[in-house]
Amino acid sequence: MRFRPCIDIHNGKVKQIVGGSLRDEGGWAEENFVSEQDAPFFARLYRRHGLKGGHVILLNPAESEYYEATKAQAMAALGAYPGGMQVGGGVHAGNAREFLEAGASHVIVTSYVFQDGKIHYGNLEKLCRVAGKERLTLDLSCRRRGDGYYIVTDRWQKFTDEKLGAPLLDRLSAYADEFLVHAVDVEGKAQGIERELAELLGDWGKIPVTYAGGVGSFEDLKELKELGKGRLDVTVGSALDLFGGEMPFEETLRFCRQG
Repeated sequence: MRFRPCIDIHNGKVKQIVGGSLRDEGGWAEENFVSEQDAPFFARLYRRHGLKGGHVILLNPAESEYYEATKAQAMAALGAYPGGMQVGGGVHAGNAREFLEAGASHVIVTSYVFQDGKIHYGNLEKLCRVAGKERLTLDLSCRRRGDGYYIVTDRWQKFTDEKLGAPLLDRLSAYADEFLVHAVDVEGKAQGIERELAELLGDWGKIPVTYAGGVGSFEDLKELKELGKGRLDVTVGSALDLFGGEMPFEETLRFCRQG
């Protein structure tokens, strides 16, 4: 299990938020932690520890009054660790190249591909032409509804009609190098993982998949390893001591690096 670090940026600040609380109106979110350090600080820290494939996430839409401050922080983080981190949040075919040239290893995309509740394969193909499959991560963040987990978009506020499962993963893996999956209902709560979702992703396991959401203890990490059959990478946010939690950063790295 690889540890994938995160830098979540909201209103120009590095934060940990409760995922389901995010609202575009007024740039509001329920905050768990607001860092006194800027995004490049965390990028340099991750670089020193040799951590690759982490995620810089812009949590403001382009229309927000805070977007330029958030984007500036993201660009500075990418510049501090060229080729070491991926970037997502409002990425589309028109701006993907800008982020890649700024130092992103991959662009992470959701809302540009999932629109009006459906997959827009035309947009997905445009992204592949701009970024290349090998530099594209699809964010399949989801929330439970009825009989399963459904992809959510627009900073996790809108449900699509696309149900997460092997058929969808098989189709989309033809276009992407990796998947990033936030379990949005438990994101930012550090109160336990979505077990059924972890098991679903681990059963599939054909390309790299990073699970994020709910990890609050080393017992959660152990359970994720088991349910994911060792096939899932993990992001830990609010539970880390870096972000005001109780899980020591370096101990978490050691745990993830164990067989």
